[in-house]
Amino acid sequence: MADFLKNLEFLLEKPALKRIVKSKKKFNIVRICLEKGLEIEPHPEPYAVFFLVLDGSGIFTNKAGEFKLKKNDFIFIEADEIRGIKCLENLVVLGVQDGH
Repeated sequence: MADFLKNLEFLLEKPALKRIVKSKKKFNIVRICLEKGLEIEPHPEPYAVFFLVLDGSGIFTNKAGEFKLKKNDFIFIEADEIRGIKCLENLVVLGVQDGH
């Protein structure tokens, strides 16, 4: 057990990823901290992911378009679907990835 929002780290050039749980081929849980202004260009990934915004806001992209998400909002993105994030302010996200 631990405080999920303790010791947050924001990097200028890339997301700060902290692995919380790595399950054998079932799921992975990560905490992602993204600096205001950071953008992850839309790209496909081979795994499905659920993102829950814990703090801040950003524009999340998937195959259906762009969506502004803020604290307590979430989005689910299927495997091989494009995904991207543009940070409007410092952003803290809980990510749950399938174990592909």
